[in-house]
Amino acid sequence: MRDRTFREDDSKIRTGALPRTMASLRNLAISVFRQNGKTNVAAAFRHTIRDYTRPLRALGLT
Repeated sequence: MRDRTFREDDSKIRTGALPRTMASLRNLAISVFRQNGKTNVAAAFRHTIRDYTRPLRALGLT
């Protein structure tokens, strides 16, 4: 799912701990979407990236 939704295989991040960190952040995003009742992660991701405050609200930071 991460590859299809977040295009993980196309990532240019290849050195150090950054690939593992990005995978963890992607897993966090998927978990937050699912916890908020979203069944289609790709649609939830597209909806979220339209407004930079949406991820913050989903995490309860605003």
